Amino acid sequence: MKDIISQYQGKIRAVIRKLTGAENEDIEQEVYIKAWRNMDKYEDKGRFSQWICMIAANVCRDYFRSRQYKMSARSIGGEDVLDKVRVGGRQEEILDAKSRQKIILKAIDDLPKKMRQVVIWHEFEELSIEKIAKKLDVPEGTVKSRLFNARKILSEKLQFLKGE
Repeated sequence: MKDIISQYQGKIRAVIRKLTGAENEDIEQEVYIKAWRNMDKYEDKGRFSQWICMIAANVCRDYFRSRQYKMSARSIGGEDVLDKVRVGGRQEEILDAKSRQKIILKAIDDLPKKMRQVVIWHEFEELSIEKIAKKLDVPEGTVKSRLFNARKILSEKLQFLKGE
């Protein structure tokens, strides 16, 4: 397990940072635990790095659904935090960016599984359409269609963010 951690730690941290907006050691540890527990379920269809990065993305989604996250989100919206935010300052921009990220991740999480999977692989793991098609054992056109439809749904759901 030490070899896996040393080899993939950078990628896992990058996924966590991209999805949550910050480094989170608790999420990172959970990724390693889930990878270790599910090692026997790993199928050698794709790269191991993709598999473990998918686990990281799933753990991030689980975190956003968790009670711990909901409690911290409430405290972020509390008056004590809002009093500390300078108007027009960097802290306000960070809170706004994190809020937008959470909304976007929630919208992605609400997509049908097949679309969500393609979006995560293409946008977050930066896999090509060809590689996704091979991994799913479907034609490239199917992957393109799922990606197009997912983007269309996300565009409609997130229309209100475009005006900001």
